[in-house]
Amino acid sequence: MARLPRLALAGQPHLVQQACVHGQLLALDDTDRSQLLAALHEAARAHGVHVWAYVLLPQALQLVVCPATDAGLGRMMQALGRRYVQAFNRRHQRSGALWAGRFRAAVVEPGPWLLAALAQVDRLGAASAAWSSAPHHLGQRHDPLLAEPPEFWTLGNTPFERESAWQRRLDSPPDAEMEAALARAVHGTWAAGSPAFVAGLAEAVGRPTAPRKAGRPIRKAHGN
Repeated sequence: MARLPRLALAGQPHLVQQACVHGQLLALDDTDRSQLLAALHEAARAHGVHVWAYVLLPQALQLVVCPATDAGLGRMMQALGRRYVQAFNRRHQRSGALWAGRFRAAVVEPGPWLLAALAQVDRLGAASAAWSSAPHHLGQRHDPLLAEPPEFWTLGNTPFERESAWQRRLDSPPDAEMEAALARAVHGTWAAGSPAFVAGLAEAVGRPTAPRKAGRPIRKAHGN
């Protein structure tokens, strides 16, 4: 079966994951992490992509972003790979690939689904003390890499109210169904959101935005 083209749309939130090749760490120390974020900042700015959340996991990078053009996300990730992987290999005297194939991405419905994606990424960062956007959203430091999605501003009228609301969100158990749906969407490069959003997106882009349901279609019985 032919691989579907990646679903990347201007003006839409995307949950992105770039995994490392098996057994390879994303970064070996804080110098690597700083270089990775600097490369991400430069690539995002060059290709018109707003970065709304990120977390540097041991063997993967996760992002929530919003590209200004359909091609912006792919170009940003290509530029990030070229700059960071070359610097990583040179610094650690290694060669070969760092990424495990192409990145995966899911278009995420604005509103509650976007907030769920942001919380998923920040929760991973806060729980593991990883480098992430969580400290920025909690008011612990300012991160020049990040922009704020409109949904974050609805959490409160002041920075303190928004930060407090976000802390409560991260401390609360996640919505298991939403988390599972986001994971499936990223893995399959589908869309994540309400049935109406997913169906409307499929009609707009002219390609499937969700996996087909298992089982054969039910045939209608013929009358006598």
